[in-house]
Amino acid sequence: MGKLHAVSLTRLPDGKYPDGDGLYFFVRGASRTWFYRYTDDQRCRRTMGLGSLSEVGLKEARALVANLKIQSADPIADRREKRIKARVPKKPNFEICATNYIETNKSGWSNPKHAAQWTSTLKNYAYPTLGHLPIDEIAVSHIYETLKPIWATKNETARRVRGRGDSVLSFATVHGYRLGANPAGWRGNLDHLLPAASKVNKVKHHASLDYRQIGTFMTQLRAMKGIGARCLEFAILTACRSNEARYALWSEIDLIAKVWTIPPQKMKGRKEHRVPLSDATITLLKGLRKVEDCPYVFPSTKLGSLSDMTLTATCRRITTGVTVHGFRSSFRTWAIECISDSYEAAEMCLAHTVGNSVERAYMRSDLWNKRTNLLAEWAHYCSLTPASS
Repeated sequence: MGKLHAVSLTRLPDGKYPDGDGLYFFVRGASRTWFYRYTDDQRCRRTMGLGSLSEVGLKEARALVANLKIQSADPIADRREKRIKARVPKKPNFEICATNYIETNKSGWSNPKHAAQWTSTLKNYAYPTLGHLPIDEIAVSHIYETLKPIWATKNETARRVRGRGDSVLSFATVHGYRLGANPAGWRGNLDHLLPAASKVNKVKHHASLDYRQIGTFMTQLRAMKGIGARCLEFAILTACRSNEARYALWSEIDLIAKVWTIPPQKMKGRKEHRVPLSDATITLLKGLRKVEDCPYVFPSTKLGSLSDMTLTATCRRITTGVTVHGFRSSFRTWAIECISDSYEAAEMCLAHTVGNSVERAYMRSDLWNKRTNLLAEWAHYCSLTPASS
């Protein structure tokens, strides 16, 4: 039989009609369909449908076959592979995964600025080398290339980059975007390529004020005006962290019961922390002016929270070489030197974990009475000058 003719296709009886080059026209009742028959690499005969006559005319069917012969030795296998790939979700790059990780976790971070710090760190140090890479193609060599330039010169930053990269890659693994070991892991991995932090970066503790000078400092601080001075005074009296004081809300404070209850999401240890408020602290709080429609105890001029720099600048107006966080060390040293049997209570005032897991399992008390007395004594000590102490 020779080549088919377009005008006769609608009149052909049931049967199979070859047109050449593997193109066939099948007729069965009202069904008139095109097929392409070929032999694959395994010498198996394959039949591939090309569509019905109502969709594909003779000229189009011949063109399809010609293209299939040029493009593939096994078009059925190729079509199946394309369908499988279409069903597999596209793997995002590192930057997209990092953005998703931050969005997912930022509500649980105690410091509202933590998300901005994450974004800034990754943007400056990780995205230039990792940001564009598909998340499933990132290897140890890529992480090493990212960390090596800053490992010795900016070790603290480099360690943050590694830790955050580790979290993003673990996040990608859990979501099925990658398989295998985490290339940003330290032990048994990057520790063979980079020196330990202790060898390139000496630990620097927060500079603190000698507790014997706290009375003089507090006298000068109380003479200063401004919400920053009151917030710093509050942080010293309660031995809390800077961000805990700056983000304190009136709704967390009970002036009658003399307690400040900090919710878990604001705490470094993710556990609710109750702070006993001394008489001096209550007096400080009662002297503050509540700003309408502002929940913060120590609001900024824009009615948001104070910046960490506000407290730092306040501190520097009195003395240099001392950090706000260092006042926690001043409190801790005072408790050791001046108050007997104060270890557990002082550690709990600082919201530190006390004892090992077994000891914590048996100690159910938060030592409220001891902590109340300890902070009351600390407030009294802060009011003394060297001459009267």
